[in-house]
Amino acid sequence: MPIVWIALAELFGTALWFTPNAVIGDLEREWTLAAHDLGWLTGAVQVGFLLGTLMIGLSGLSDRRDASRLFATCCLIGALSNGLLPWAGGLWPAVALRLATGMALAGIYPVGMKLMVGWAPQRTGLGLAWLVGMLVIGTATPHLLAGLSLGGDWRSALWCASLLALIAGIMIWHLGEAPQLRKSSGETPRWAGLGAFRIEEFRHAASAYFGHMWELYTLWALIPLLLATALPTLTTTQLALGSFALIAIGGPGCWLGGWLSLHLGSHRIAQLGLSGSAACCLSYPWLSGVSGVWAALFLALWSLLAVIDSPHFSALSARACPASLVGSALTLQNAIGYAVSAASLAWLLPAWSTLGPWVAWLMLPGPLIGLWVLRSRQKGFAHS
Repeated sequence: MPIVWIALAELFGTALWFTPNAVIGDLEREWTLAAHDLGWLTGAVQVGFLLGTLMIGLSGLSDRRDASRLFATCCLIGALSNGLLPWAGGLWPAVALRLATGMALAGIYPVGMKLMVGWAPQRTGLGLAWLVGMLVIGTATPHLLAGLSLGGDWRSALWCASLLALIAGIMIWHLGEAPQLRKSSGETPRWAGLGAFRIEEFRHAASAYFGHMWELYTLWALIPLLLATALPTLTTTQLALGSFALIAIGGPGCWLGGWLSLHLGSHRIAQLGLSGSAACCLSYPWLSGVSGVWAALFLALWSLLAVIDSPHFSALSARACPASLVGSALTLQNAIGYAVSAASLAWLLPAWSTLGPWVAWLMLPGPLIGLWVLRSRQKGFAHS
């Protein structure tokens, strides 16, 4: 079944994203790194991903070439750059390799969305919900690895991630392009991705997505701090596993949203997620004094609502575009959304030390703007 095939390939391919986070202790000893050097390794992937999505989105590459071949090629490049890390020998060669890995991931995540749209044109919301759900679980995995013993040589963890990426590439190479996309391949000119913003429905769906991205990654980054504040007696292992669970709950949340979209439509699920996460942002500062299980349950609900809508912005955007433009449009939307999340992280994470729980109010404008944009185009999305 193509939906399951692509979703699994997405999970395997995005296993490359945070591999150094899982073995940072070994890297610190091996290369005599300081603790803050992890920021360079993680940041290099983020920068590479942003550059890669901009290149693919602006060039129209994912629409002018077979998306399945681009996905598989990027899996190979990412597997090689990640697999070479043990021989980097130091921070800066490793940063260069992580930059290459980030650029390869730009051909895995957004291009995977195009493949899903092509193979599930009548169930776009459901298909993208499965895909994003897999990505969410992959994002949470470093916390799981931090709470479990890797067992064995640290290099094996890196090579295992590279092997998974190679398997993902083989899976998608074998699956190939959706029949209707083969016909449109090659019709998209360079810079065509920018033209998607002339389509009003796409412009509004993308703008709502940008508001959503202002909140999402900042919430995920803050979850260990929020959980530690609510449950100060947790051990390091318990905190890591708890953080994994609170972020990973978004995976089943996305799948639930995908099922609901079959009955309610993607537009309503997007509104539901934005409304719910806005309510959580608004109320958290007053509820932050609550501790124990109730606090953890609130954070789980917030985490689920913050991501349940994520696939449906892409579904609305994809439906607004002609088939020859879907890959470029989604990749460019992803690039801008990622830049928005980077700005949010850079500004709001440092604010935690002075504002504490009230930083939630600085996340609130994101979902509110998203709701306003979707409501302003209620009629245009009536059947989505």
